[in-house]
Amino acid sequence: MSFRVETFGNPDAGTILIQMVDDHDLEGMEQEVSAVRELSGKQEFCLKAVRTDRWNIDLSPWPAPAVFGKEDFGDSASETLAYLQNEIISGCRLSGTPPKRIILGGYSLAGLFALWAGYQTEIFSGIAAASPSVWFPGFTDYMRENRMHADSVYLSLGDREERTRNPVMAQVGNAIRTCFDLLKDTGTDCTLEWNKGNHFQDSDYRTAKAFAWVMSRSGGI
Repeated sequence: MSFRVETFGNPDAGTILIQMVDDHDLEGMEQEVSAVRELSGKQEFCLKAVRTDRWNIDLSPWPAPAVFGKEDFGDSASETLAYLQNEIISGCRLSGTPPKRIILGGYSLAGLFALWAGYQTEIFSGIAAASPSVWFPGFTDYMRENRMHADSVYLSLGDREERTRNPVMAQVGNAIRTCFDLLKDTGTDCTLEWNKGNHFQDSDYRTAKAFAWVMSRSGGI
């Protein structure tokens, strides 16, 4: 397990955003940060972008067979979450003023990881899951059997994402609707936004919208 962390925004801000990223995400990070700033009404924040090159392994809560390509999904999400808690979050608390709120977000499998992490710990005040991979085998059942600890959860999906020939990934539309219903039924402050296009459109802006919505909820600074 090897991570590289890049920091954007104000490192002394009371709001910490954490996002698991790959190289593609990093290419659009400046645009994403700018969009978060504008969409949040110029709230101060610090975004910690944590890069992994083992995407399918480090972000998967349990093993699953490959659904595209040849790489299976691993089960290292627990280790990744421990790294975020022990290194990123503890480091923020030890340097300067402790953050008032910590929001975990991400796109695609990183969005699924963020959702899963919200069920593991009370450390995150909000979860920003943009086009999360909730087609992941067994995930909606997991949500049904566990309790979300974060106060606010943002969900989104492109309106063409469920129109895929891949039979596993084609379940994403029904799965995201189920996720939203489960969260609402348990009293979580939650929204589901439908974006235009497929999974590969405007990922930086979609993620920015996710973070900005959670930042606008109770506890806004």
